[in-house]
Amino acid sequence: MFLKNCWYVAAWDHELIDGRMLARTILEEAVLLYKSESGKVVALRDRCCHRGVPLHLGRREGDCVRCMYHGLKFDPTGKCIQIPGQEVVPAKLGVKSYPVIEKDHLVWIWMGDPAQANPDDIIDFPYLRDPQWKGVPDYMHYAANWLLIVDNLSDFAHLAFVHTKTLGGSEEYAYKTKPVAIERLPRGFRVERWHMDAPPPPFHRKVLPAAEKDRHVDRRNIGHMHIPGTFFLETLFSPAGTGAEKGNREGSREYRNCQFMTPETRRTTHFFWTYLNNYEGEDHNISRSLHQSLIEGFLEDKHLIEAQQVVIDSDPAFELQAIASDAALSHFRRIFAELVAQEQALAATQQAAVPVAVRKPHQVGMA
Repeated sequence: MFLKNCWYVAAWDHELIDGRMLARTILEEAVLLYKSESGKVVALRDRCCHRGVPLHLGRREGDCVRCMYHGLKFDPTGKCIQIPGQEVVPAKLGVKSYPVIEKDHLVWIWMGDPAQANPDDIIDFPYLRDPQWKGVPDYMHYAANWLLIVDNLSDFAHLAFVHTKTLGGSEEYAYKTKPVAIERLPRGFRVERWHMDAPPPPFHRKVLPAAEKDRHVDRRNIGHMHIPGTFFLETLFSPAGTGAEKGNREGSREYRNCQFMTPETRRTTHFFWTYLNNYEGEDHNISRSLHQSLIEGFLEDKHLIEAQQVVIDSDPAFELQAIASDAALSHFRRIFAELVAQEQALAATQQAAVPVAVRKPHQVGMA
């Protein structure tokens, strides 16, 4: 179900301000996230190794965290460094720690083999740190499998029907537009789609000057989806007929949509997102308007996707069928399944190579 040897978004950086101890389940593992006194983000298994009490119910002490059941204290690596009333701390006593990186206001976590965690593998999206691009970061929780959200974002055709009065603009978008190009990548895809000489969709119309609200536009969407679940959407609106498709950007307005899907469980998902624009200047009401429009649009998606999950759960034998517009998402699901299979096969081979005498027996009553 999960690909573990890759980077996932665990939080926005603002979720860890003011000493917050953030409990978040990721890939069905309970994780504690906090910022140490030195300013570095720490990620530990949210479970004291003594009696299993969640560490987020404890307290931060400098760079460390103390379980407030029996007082065991753990450093940022997860090692237990103090047991009240006990002078000797067993060297192997501790909790699991996870590689974690803070970059561009996002906290990234590696859930797999720590030896394979390379910060250079984190997807780079420079707009997140460019001060010209402004937006409001946000979070949403889905009661649905993360791949269903990936499916939704991979398919621009749904804009016409799900988001007619919000992000899409009209059902015409589904009938008159087709992907210019679908580029199948080793770990994702790129899709480009144009909609020519059409009224601006409602979310864009709201932030236009009065004189431009009823002028037709040429609209370009370029979507990039990356494994395990990172979606970037580049959107451009230009005055209709001014040659945007030939490279003329005069009079255009652009957006950058960043979305990160992180599995909480196989049926629930953390959804991090922000919608950036490069033209508002000091008029932050544009970001606020766009933020509210995106929430409205995402709730339209959420309503259908969560209902979809209920249907799938009710009939495990039901198989999703593909149509022409599913080419990109079908490619994504296929390569994702291949990567999961490869990772699991390698893990099984490594486990089989460990001598039986070395494997630890199950200890009753131990966390």
